[in-house]
Amino acid sequence: MARAPKTDHDRPSSRRVGALSALWPFVRPYRATALAALGALILTAGISLILPLAVRRVVDGFDVGSALLDKYFAAALLIVAALALGTGARYYLVTRLGERVVADIRKAVFDRVIGLSPAFFERVITGEIVSRITTDTTVILSVIGSSVSVALRNVLLMIGGLIMLFLTSAKLTGLVLLLVPVILIPIIGLGRRLRVLARENQDWIAASSGLAAEALQSAQTVQAFTHESATRADFARVTEESFVSARKRIGTRAVLTIIVIFLIFSGVLGVLWIGARDVQAGLMSVGELVQFVIYAVLVAGAVGALSEIWGELQRAAGATERLADLLAAGDAIADPATPTALPRPVKGQIALDNVSFSYPSRPDQSALRDVDLTIRPGETVALVGPSGAGKTTVIQLLQRFWDPAQGQITLDGIDLRDMARSDFRDSMALVPQDPVIFATTARENIRFGRPGATDAEVEAAARAAHAHDFLMALPDGYDAQVGERGVMLSGGQKQRIAIARAILRDAPVLLLDEATSALDAASEHAVQQAVDRLAEGRTTIIVAHRLATVKKADRIVVFDDGHVVAQGTHEELVAKGGLYAGLARLQFTDGANTGS
Repeated sequence: MARAPKTDHDRPSSRRVGALSALWPFVRPYRATALAALGALILTAGISLILPLAVRRVVDGFDVGSALLDKYFAAALLIVAALALGTGARYYLVTRLGERVVADIRKAVFDRVIGLSPAFFERVITGEIVSRITTDTTVILSVIGSSVSVALRNVLLMIGGLIMLFLTSAKLTGLVLLLVPVILIPIIGLGRRLRVLARENQDWIAASSGLAAEALQSAQTVQAFTHESATRADFARVTEESFVSARKRIGTRAVLTIIVIFLIFSGVLGVLWIGARDVQAGLMSVGELVQFVIYAVLVAGAVGALSEIWGELQRAAGATERLADLLAAGDAIADPATPTALPRPVKGQIALDNVSFSYPSRPDQSALRDVDLTIRPGETVALVGPSGAGKTTVIQLLQRFWDPAQGQITLDGIDLRDMARSDFRDSMALVPQDPVIFATTARENIRFGRPGATDAEVEAAARAAHAHDFLMALPDGYDAQVGERGVMLSGGQKQRIAIARAILRDAPVLLLDEATSALDAASEHAVQQAVDRLAEGRTTIIVAHRLATVKKADRIVVFDDGHVVAQGTHEELVAKGGLYAGLARLQFTDGANTGS
């Protein structure tokens, strides 16, 4: 079931629109474009303020000669042309700036998130992250590419218009200014409410995206358990909550718009009534009144637009906060400030020294306790034991997806925490129990192990993993699209591609986590031969339930309840009796060689 998003009360107090300042580092590299856009904006705002003067000249100049009147209209036409050019330039510069900044934000957020440890993804649903990268950045694009520009333009029009109003008629302007406090009160009060609702709406959208992504990625499981109705109901509930939240936000903004527009234009009508009386009394010319009306409309329109834009800025502030949360996300697993370089060539000696570990989600349950284990360069070591004994946890710790709570893990004598993760991971090849297949071609999935590999090297790796024949049987061979998560492939085919990927990587340390668990007996035998060849000269750690796959290992380490309870060859461990002998008896003697 989808998790409800946090309410505004669950979070620290917001910086409100001030949160938009977090966008400045992304705008800074494009200051020249921003300044050019600002110049075009000032130009168009200035021209807009000049137009009423031209109109006044025209209105008051009806009784002048036709030649002078023609000049007035010609000048007005030139002003309009300059306004059009300036507006087009402003739109191009601002929109391009918005697209560039948002593209940089998306890359920065993705770059940050893709390197975070599994602990982060225990707290945040992947679909929510995708929503932030897409939906939230779209909101920010709207603000940078439109709202901020429009807001600045309207601020200039409001200020410039007020100045021109004062110069046209100080008396009428004074009456207009009396309306300002009345208008600001609902803008400020309802604006705060809009910020809360905007953030809540974005959170529900993210929750909806997270639920949809999770359900669609597991569509077969949903259908197999006839869970479609419940999943639909769950998604409908979250989507409806998103709609309700959006409806509240839209309603609040609509009320704000109604109040502001009514106050503004009713006030303007009152001032115009007084101005019309002044014209009748001969205190103003008709042209001056028309000029004042145009400036009043400009100012009123600017204030009305700012009230709407304020809601957009509030919404963008919420989106910016959410993205800033991702960029500032803490991670317990980090590279040291001055990492120690792993000496080359890598020998592959691995040591676990008094290692204890518990997963953050299960802090009271130890996955490993006081484990001491040394693996010599080039040695093949198998980790066996019941499910949950800690075998896969060792693989996770060797990749430094987690850090041990106690003790240390070293590669060639250097603590993993003292090295850059990319440095030692580059020397490891992993075949996980549930291989990840990407939605691209079979060739590119294998090449993922070494992006610079040639097609011939890819094919050689596939042959070694006994994947060549089934790949050639696909409609487009190696260039066949395998679908999202390899949906076009069987479980055994996915594992053979993952093994080919590891073969292509050609790393000195090989980690096999149930690498043949999804293969039939014939394929398992063939792939086992490939694994045996691959393991030659490399440090190899094999996690397996089926003991037939590890009988030839140099050493078998038996885990139980997070402890190492026995070590030795297959023959030695069978002779000793105990847990391993019991497992061997079940799988070999009783014929239960199905894995457990």
